[in-house]
Amino acid sequence: MPLAEQSQPQVNLSVDSPAWKIKLLYDGQCPLCVREVNFLQKHDAGRGLVAFVDIADDTYRPEDHGGVDFETAMGRIHAVLADGTVIKNVEVFRQVYTVLGMGWVYAATGWPLVGPLVDRLYELWADWRLALTRRPDLKTLIAERERRLAKNTKGQCRLDQPS
Repeated sequence: MPLAEQSQPQVNLSVDSPAWKIKLLYDGQCPLCVREVNFLQKHDAGRGLVAFVDIADDTYRPEDHGGVDFETAMGRIHAVLADGTVIKNVEVFRQVYTVLGMGWVYAATGWPLVGPLVDRLYELWADWRLALTRRPDLKTLIAERERRLAKNTKGQCRLDQPS
């Protein structure tokens, strides 16, 4: 795999722009997720139709992204539609690909027999994703994140407390 495909996707500056149709919450530490995001960014071609939000970034704030907290977002893929609706699982892929004009890729997942099968396969993938990508389990990732965030805020002046 070329090094460019393994690198982190570029930040999409249109996250706060009204141009985006869907905000994709992805795990920027997952190599397979990053590869998919790179692919999707190429197809977005700078149009800003999809806002790509890395939930693994320590600056991720649930209140800015449909209230989807880190643990929930790490467990299953989520997205936020422009109207604020939160979607998850295979529906995210259906919507993102449709927004990018490639809805045909996931069209069959809307069929009565295919859809439930694909949904179940995704659930299995999501349950095993961290192990398959040789990463710590979710409980460990949450604890590591909490330690980093606590360390980063230690000694900083909080605006909501008198000094």
